[in-house]
Amino acid sequence: MSGPTLFMAGERWRCFLAPSRSSLFRVLHNSCCRKKSTTPKKITPNVTFCDENAKEPENALDKLFSSEQQASILHVLNTASTKELEAFRLLRGRRSINIVKHRENFGAFQNLESLMNVPLFKYKSTVQVCNSILCPKTGGEKRKLLENRFLRKLLKPVIERERLKAVNSIISIVFGTRRIAWAHLDRKLTVLDWQQSDRWSLMKGTSYASSVYLEEISSIISKMPKADFYVLEKTGLSIQNSSLFPILLHFHIMEAMLYALLNKTFAQEGQHQVLSINRNAVGKHFELMIGDSRTSGKELVKQFLFDSVLKANPRVFFPSDKIVRYRQMFLSTELQRVEELYDSLLQAVAFYELAVFDSEP
Repeated sequence: MSGPTLFMAGERWRCFLAPSRSSLFRVLHNSCCRKKSTTPKKITPNVTFCDENAKEPENALDKLFSSEQQASILHVLNTASTKELEAFRLLRGRRSINIVKHRENFGAFQNLESLMNVPLFKYKSTVQVCNSILCPKTGGEKRKLLENRFLRKLLKPVIERERLKAVNSIISIVFGTRRIAWAHLDRKLTVLDWQQSDRWSLMKGTSYASSVYLEEISSIISKMPKADFYVLEKTGLSIQNSSLFPILLHFHIMEAMLYALLNKTFAQEGQHQVLSINRNAVGKHFELMIGDSRTSGKELVKQFLFDSVLKANPRVFFPSDKIVRYRQMFLSTELQRVEELYDSLLQAVAFYELAVFDSEP
């Protein structure tokens, strides 16, 4: 069935409501989604939405909704518990509590106008609440909104969900002041390549010569295989800490260089192949955060290496012809702090598990 058309301040609202699971939502379904024999007249009340406290014409709310829609909204307002009211996004927190308290103190709501007597409700917010009650978002829509919101915080720039879902392989890159490391993983979390480079002269002196950055980074990139995406670690350093400015400048130059050199087809296709992932989000995924600080991932990577040999279905798979080399490389770093090497692998795993397989926060 086609949904009803709601009109508010000259704009058209379209509503889609999933089948209800309770009598409360059945009432909404009957009101919001039943096909009507006549098209409601478009009503444009004399309203100025930019002023939340502006006085509205008497019974202006009632003119926006049909009698059947008003009855459905009032049924929810007069019968729903606080928990049921909080199912509507705009009624979470104090608003749902205030509705129930007002109902207990003054009785049932007789019309939509009376909702504006409740604290935190003005004309504009009341209209929005009434529309959200008539047309609540379905579970699928809510999940999609949460996914998109989470992905926007996790990755920059924003990438279409379909492109992420279709990823076959990525290269995860983590760089510091002394080295750069990368891990090449496919969607089965098989480690195809894992390396680090210690040939680093970029932080010697304070000249930040562009030609030196170009030479160093181009040499490293030439060793990297092709992948669908190149994922860079987004540093969490604050620009307000002046003592860290030289390091922060180095990170930004590195990031800009990698974006430019790896996005080889961007000018023709306009599609980003280089992404930045939030460092702390990766840390939280692996429970490596202590407050705002991230601890070493060395022990977790060590466990991945052992599990790949001992378990039939390890979380991360290291091919048998490469496992010895990777273990030797790892053991050679045990007496040093080679966090870039560990983090490049963890970042690749987190990218797949958070952004490709399951983007729920």
